[in-house]
Amino acid sequence: MEPDAAQQRQQAHMLLDAVPDNKIPAVRNLLETIVDPLSLAMANAPQERERIVGEIPRGLAAEPSPHADGESILHEAILKEFGLSPEDWEQMGRAAFEGATHKP
Repeated sequence: MEPDAAQQRQQAHMLLDAVPDNKIPAVRNLLETIVDPLSLAMANAPQERERIVGEIPRGLAAEPSPHADGESILHEAILKEFGLSPEDWEQMGRAAFEGATHKP
């Protein structure tokens, strides 16, 4: 009779515990190739989320927005930050529209 998944997992853990230290990196690499990438990402998601969430307040506090008081920003001012003029913006819009494969 085939052992159930829990028994197989326990046996795999016992085998992993028996692997010599110098072989652990190879076993780890092998396991990473076997594990579905999405499952691996989901398993790491809580730790990654906590890392990111912990960085957000530091990043926000490090450089307050010049518009934190609710002041509106003119479109031209944003374009200027990127070295663009309103004419550049219009030209980019036309070029994107002309290059589109689907035209309304």
